[in-house]
Amino acid sequence: MKRAVFSVLMALLFITVSAQVSGSGYIVKTKSEPKTEGADAAGENGAQAKKAKDFISKNFKYHSLCDWKEGMKFMVVPEKYDMVVKTFHDASTGKEVSNMPLRHKIMIYEGHSEGSDGRSHINFLCQDDNKRYYYEIPSGTFDDYCYNKKGVPTLAFLGDVDIAREKLIDKYLFTKATKYRIDTDYNNEGYEEIYVPLNEVVKVVKVGVGTRSFPVKIIVEDENGREFYQNVAVSKTNSGMRDDDFARDNDTYLFYGSFSLLDELMDVTYDLTQYVGKMVYTKYATDMISKGDGKERILRVPRLSTFMIDNFVPKKNSQYVTLALKDVEARRIYFKDVAFANADNVTGDSDIPQEDYFGYLFAMGTGKIRNTSQAARAAINQGRVILNMTEDEVTMAVGEPNRTVEGENGNHEWIYNRSNGKLLVVRFDGTGTVIGTNVDRSGTKKPARKSTSTAKKKK
Repeated sequence: MKRAVFSVLMALLFITVSAQVSGSGYIVKTKSEPKTEGADAAGENGAQAKKAKDFISKNFKYHSLCDWKEGMKFMVVPEKYDMVVKTFHDASTGKEVSNMPLRHKIMIYEGHSEGSDGRSHINFLCQDDNKRYYYEIPSGTFDDYCYNKKGVPTLAFLGDVDIAREKLIDKYLFTKATKYRIDTDYNNEGYEEIYVPLNEVVKVVKVGVGTRSFPVKIIVEDENGREFYQNVAVSKTNSGMRDDDFARDNDTYLFYGSFSLLDELMDVTYDLTQYVGKMVYTKYATDMISKGDGKERILRVPRLSTFMIDNFVPKKNSQYVTLALKDVEARRIYFKDVAFANADNVTGDSDIPQEDYFGYLFAMGTGKIRNTSQAARAAINQGRVILNMTEDEVTMAVGEPNRTVEGENGNHEWIYNRSNGKLLVVRFDGTGTVIGTNVDRSGTKKPARKSTSTAKKKK
């Protein structure tokens, strides 16, 4: 009895170690276990979904088993049923082998053949142990078998994963579902489902292997640094599922059921990739959009604010491009629509105001450098004002004030009109440090001291 228990424990240890040393980087996990949040209802954008479908059909080709080419790579990703039923034979002995020690091993397709007993074999070389294996077709010839959708059990197609890595990492997407997953166990497939608002802007940070049916695991990060993922089908190569299986129960796990493209991922009229990663600063104060916690805020960003251009989104049927701009100090993402013309030159198009042109609003390089504390950076990312913030930090958190009120001994107040009709009042001492905040719920606060508009003060 003790020997049997010991054998089971050793087998489990082997599986765990095998998962850690194999996979060649295809096994990816979310970095943390975030808190569950409620879903935010929003409408489906049909144009975005169509764009995603075009992206899939353009980049991910379905490969019928009949058309497999030698050298195609797959990963053994057994599911619960596959832990009992053996898929492969050892080519050197002809004996069946368990799927357990082959878990997360990479199999390279080597064509098909007929065994001495007349049974058809689908042949593979295991990249990890350099041994040959084959899958024995249950009945009939290879030509008969390859036309159905069954394929080879346990194998996830790595060609889809490789293309998704190339096309999607560091790109921005919209969430098109409300349920996603986070990993709860590095060595196994444990996960927890979380709720995410629709149409959240997220960035792809990792792409790896998921399951046989949904082989591309896309890990994304939201504005607050929370990571979550979805396993999705793209080409459906060797998925083992019919098309109606996807349409009926699993449309969420098709790429366009979970994500929509924020970036065109296609050719644009002129080359804007030269700007990605470059530093720019605002020559004038301007409004930008910031998204977080399921909310969209319009903030007044002051002149000389420095950003790194993180990405761009050409807007169809328009001369405008949406820039994703990362604040170099707080790491907060802002979005700004600007117009380009031959990359920099203003066309004179009367439909586009001068202040919307990239070359008018931005200059290359860095503007005013700000130093923020860790607590202030966290508050800025959440759009909050806390004690001891500086005027610069308050501006980064909630934008420029609608008006200011001067007090005694250098004390002063910044007053913000909120979208709910209330007023946010931020109080500073003579050094420009926050000493208090309050919300006037009446929305009719009348300052008892001299009031100065922001515009006049700037002049």
